[in-house]
Amino acid sequence: MYRTPDERFENLPSFGFVPHYREWEGMRLAHIDEGEGSTIVLLHGVPTWSYLWRKVIDPLVAAGHRCIAPDLPGFGRSDKPTDDWYTYDRLLASLVSLFEELDLSDVTLVVHDWGGPIGLRAATTEIADRISRIAIMDSGLFTGHQKMGNAWQAFRNFIDATPDLPIGMLVNAACVTDLPPEIIAGYEAPFPSQESKAGPRSLPALIPQTPDAPGAIEGRAAVEALTTDSRPILLLWADSDMILPLEATGRAMEQAFPVSEPLHVIKAAGHFLPEDQGKVIGETIADWLSRAT
Repeated sequence: MYRTPDERFENLPSFGFVPHYREWEGMRLAHIDEGEGSTIVLLHGVPTWSYLWRKVIDPLVAAGHRCIAPDLPGFGRSDKPTDDWYTYDRLLASLVSLFEELDLSDVTLVVHDWGGPIGLRAATTEIADRISRIAIMDSGLFTGHQKMGNAWQAFRNFIDATPDLPIGMLVNAACVTDLPPEIIAGYEAPFPSQESKAGPRSLPALIPQTPDAPGAIEGRAAVEALTTDSRPILLLWADSDMILPLEATGRAMEQAFPVSEPLHVIKAAGHFLPEDQGKVIGETIADWLSRAT
């Protein structure tokens, strides 16, 4: 088990949020908890952490919401198993435990990247009664039938061949914005060594690519539940995502799920759209929540 030294998180740009910690399954897990009002849980993907949400949180808090952004096991300030601990089910269980321990209800769940496969399962087949609204951005569910594009295959091959992942480079490459060194350092802060990067290296291999692979059946159950869901669902998508392209993936999601309004295209944004256009995203979600019932 690896725990990133606390000093790695000192003086991060635009990230003065106070961390909160809880114990789960022998690990210390971290989350940030800002603001008061109706609760929004923001779930990151790979290889990011709650730092991804810093630009989104401010407009949401200003609009009168409470924002909770957990660091999944293996990411951010949370402890990082260094072996084969990582499974789809364990990551899901860690999120469910957050909702139960904090007794969260009437939640708006916001998911990005790997936050979708984890969070959308929680929102449908695990703790649906605790989640009242869902916002999805550049994410989805794994069913074993989905086709992974060339950009994703290249990403997977790169991870397999690179034990010491360049976290900041990966985030920067999937943004439209050319990130300054201090922001790249913020994404790299939790991962000072090869040992600390087991989570980012492990998750891509968990994607079920055949219908009988682990997690595929559960993914299909979550998709089936979402297709008839009556809760408000907001869909946002970057206009320049090369990993999950707008027209091939975002529009398919729009057709598949009963979204409460047409897909919002986030302009001048890549796959890590909260980094490129976080303020716009926060304002868009806040506006939607003012209308969602």
